[in-house]
Amino acid sequence: MAKFEIFLPAMGEGIIEATITKLLKKEGDSVEEEDSIMEIATDKVDSEIPAPASGIIAKILFEEGDVPKVGDLIAIITSEGESIEDTPTTTSEEATQIEEKDINISLAKEPEVSNEPMKAKTENGNFISPLVRTIAKAENISNEELNTIIGSGEAKRITKKDILHYIEDRKVAIPKPIVPEQKMTTPQTSAPAEHVSYTGQNVEIIEMDRMRKLISQHMTNSLQISAHVTSFIDVDVTPIVQWRDKVKDNFVKKHNQKLTYTPIFVEAVCKAIQDYPLINVSVDGDKIIRKNFVNIGMATALPNGNLIVPVIKDANEKNLIGLTKSVNDLANRGRTNQLKPDDIQGSTFTITNLGAFGSTTGTPIINQPEVAILAVGAIKKKPAVIETPQGDTIGIRHIMVLSLSYDHRVVDGGLGGLFLKRIAENLENFDTTQVF
Repeated sequence: MAKFEIFLPAMGEGIIEATITKLLKKEGDSVEEEDSIMEIATDKVDSEIPAPASGIIAKILFEEGDVPKVGDLIAIITSEGESIEDTPTTTSEEATQIEEKDINISLAKEPEVSNEPMKAKTENGNFISPLVRTIAKAENISNEELNTIIGSGEAKRITKKDILHYIEDRKVAIPKPIVPEQKMTTPQTSAPAEHVSYTGQNVEIIEMDRMRKLISQHMTNSLQISAHVTSFIDVDVTPIVQWRDKVKDNFVKKHNQKLTYTPIFVEAVCKAIQDYPLINVSVDGDKIIRKNFVNIGMATALPNGNLIVPVIKDANEKNLIGLTKSVNDLANRGRTNQLKPDDIQGSTFTITNLGAFGSTTGTPIINQPEVAILAVGAIKKKPAVIETPQGDTIGIRHIMVLSLSYDHRVVDGGLGGLFLKRIAENLENFDTTQVF
């Protein structure tokens, strides 16, 4: 009998599990080779699991909302007309069994575990995965308690994180001792304002999607980890603007690529990193990890308003044509949700283009574990002083503001300022004799 076992594939460094967000096929369905079976999501990117061969979906071992680990058997395909009587009979319940060390739940006190069967859905109809049910049963959490948990998953599904947070909150929810009322002898300070729950027809409640939650957490963590400082500099990019206007049409005809400003910015950053390599580092405790490669992350806005940062690997080894191809490829695949997990990992420095939305400048948040990020503002025509052999004069120039946020734990103002100045010099001295 032809049988094809499908395992959750490795999806990049540091990714050990994925959430099954949607089952696209069910048991008994026919599939063709490369048909998508299910959609999965990690903390990096969404992707799909394809069928390795044509046949029948004989077994799906996990449900929507489950979190299998890399290497877990997730589905079985057999030839049409065959059965899987001799295949493993692992159920989704068994496949998601959790060791105490994995969920930090201590059973040393030997609590009385309820014999009440755990339901697969709450009273509100929200799905409860086998993983969550296993944790709830081990912690003696009743079905009634599960009904009170507001899930953060898709369609308010209760996730592993939700149940673990509930357990922690339950452990610390110890009644406060009653203290006899005493007369205050010192001035009272105002109590912090309570959170207001907004309801009614004059407001709209929008649930954050999974990516927005990850962005929120990533940005908040960065502010807590790094000591942010931001420096600014004006750059006269008039020669670049004039050069691009002159060569962009021929560039498209010859290379079938649209020439934007982004690859020019990337090239200038790579050259500056070569001169100031201590910008291209990360921090591990009290150690500085210097990278001998340059991978540039480019923040890209998605159609739904979220942000993703695809990475140009070994950007310092590419010429302007190679950078243009990489920038366009990653941007296009990012906008069409076709990036692979490896495409958004391993950056050592990030560039974000605030000018694409009309902003002249901003204070970007460092993309951890990097120690600096460059924001490029909109290119604006402004009056500027022009130095000539005959003396200074005033002219209309294309001016852009660069802002560099850096981690003051390892990057001092001198290094940050010199690095930013070198980027500006690289742009102002851009070789406009290049012909394409």
